[in-house]
Amino acid sequence: ALKEFDFLVTAEDGEGAGEARSSGDGTEWAAPIPFPPAGGKSFLLGGSDDVLESVLGLGDLADLTVANDDTDYSYDLPSNKESSFRKTWSPKYTLRSHFDGVRALAFHPVEPCLLTVSEDHTLKLWNLTKTVPAKKSASFDVEPIYTFRAHVGPVLSLAMTSSGEQCFSGGLDSTIQWWNIPSSNVDPYDTYDPSVLAGSWAGHTDAVWGLAYSGIKNRLLSCSADGTVKLWNPQEKNPCISTFNANKEHGVPTSVDFNGCDPAHMVASFNSGDVVVYDLETSQHALHDEFVLFVEVNIFLSVVSHPTLPVTITAHEDRHIKFYDNKSGKVIHAMVAHLDAVTSLAVDPNGIYLMSGSHDCSLRLWNLDSKTCVQEITAHRKKSEEAIYDVAFHPSKAYIASAGADALARVYV
Repeated sequence: ALKEFDFLVTAEDGEGAGEARSSGDGTEWAAPIPFPPAGGKSFLLGGSDDVLESVLGLGDLADLTVANDDTDYSYDLPSNKESSFRKTWSPKYTLRSHFDGVRALAFHPVEPCLLTVSEDHTLKLWNLTKTVPAKKSASFDVEPIYTFRAHVGPVLSLAMTSSGEQCFSGGLDSTIQWWNIPSSNVDPYDTYDPSVLAGSWAGHTDAVWGLAYSGIKNRLLSCSADGTVKLWNPQEKNPCISTFNANKEHGVPTSVDFNGCDPAHMVASFNSGDVVVYDLETSQHALHDEFVLFVEVNIFLSVVSHPTLPVTITAHEDRHIKFYDNKSGKVIHAMVAHLDAVTSLAVDPNGIYLMSGSHDCSLRLWNLDSKTCVQEITAHRKKSEEAIYDVAFHPSKAYIASAGADALARVYV
């Protein structure tokens, strides 16, 4: 497999490049999509590869990415000298105030602030500049500056608006709550302000597993255990614009995201193994233009769209991460990524790095050019055989974060 991979990435004479490939069993795979070279310095720059490899010491985990399926899925990617330099992330802040598993988190777009949602029925706002030294550790503990209460059960999903002024949360109580986010300098001991809760929607009839927000037209996507995916416009009196998969034709949705290249499309993963790209514009006429990507039999736990390329990335219960071409629907790369279920994915704002979280207690950073792991961090303790529920990049600052079943959120710098 390594010899085949070496041939693919060095075949610059054009032979075989850009053409659809077929495996021995006659299955045809899509033409590779080249990643563009990074323009400008990324905030993920750091020391040289040689130094980092000796520090990281991935050991047996480093071999996971080459023990892929027999079929070759690799891209033909341009050599990118800049992405050979990278940052090593270290734990810095520990967020301890939740009483149960932290299901999701999101950074403020510009400020050093983080929102978390938990099975303890609350959301919390954290200002990373307001810290206290942790006992016997180089890291810092952060106290929450605001606690949001409206859900009557575990809070499962979260989406932040592009302005950072508002957010949305979905819960086991089947509701979506709409919040005005207080100032990062709010006094935690101020009196309760009822205007923080901007609205409450009861359009779903079961747990709201996933939320995604797009600032292009101020739209929100939600997916629920009731089988539906819904599109919302928060500004309208009747905010639910359209409903997808109403008859559970693809099963129950597990995750949803807007298409990074084309916000008129969204992608949803289902427990049936389908990944479906929907056209959001035509849905107003109930004529759902949809495109089913390559169908798998194992369960999708997360789906994310690349910010600049027509690529969908999925996380799987069978330890795989897979890459799909949105245009052809074909798998273009697949890799065993963790030692347990891969639960969450995030792509950095520049589209150069992928971060994955897993129930094996680790989060891993991947170079999207080479599909290799550049760092592994053991981050959380297991609880009931579950560990990491969510990971996130800060949109504009050098922070990453993870949320765990151990009731902690951690931030790395």
